[in-house]
Amino acid sequence: MNVEITRFKVRAGKRKQVDEWLAFLNENMSEVLLTLEKEKMYVETIFREVLEGQEFLYWYSVQGDGGQEVEESTHWIDKKHLDYWKECIDPTFAPVKLTTEVVMIPDNIRQKMQ
Repeated sequence: MNVEITRFKVRAGKRKQVDEWLAFLNENMSEVLLTLEKEKMYVETIFREVLEGQEFLYWYSVQGDGGQEVEESTHWIDKKHLDYWKECIDPTFAPVKLTTEVVMIPDNIRQKMQ
């Protein structure tokens, strides 16, 4: 199982597109949830932060081993999600993967996640 949180920098001037992207995901949640099974993605959460005028998105996830990469998906929702990614995420900024120190998942839930 992989538990992580990673920070990505939003391209300058893309705040409106990020608003649209996050609204798109929320409005199409039933379709989004369908794609998570192949990824073995048990939990995926996006956080948003503005630091000193710069916007960042954080992805928190709990994922099982051996899941399909989102880039391999043929589902329309994933294709649209990746289009937003390419438009909004700054590729010149190295993503910051925070170090996982403690994972608190009860055994009965952890067993269902395998």
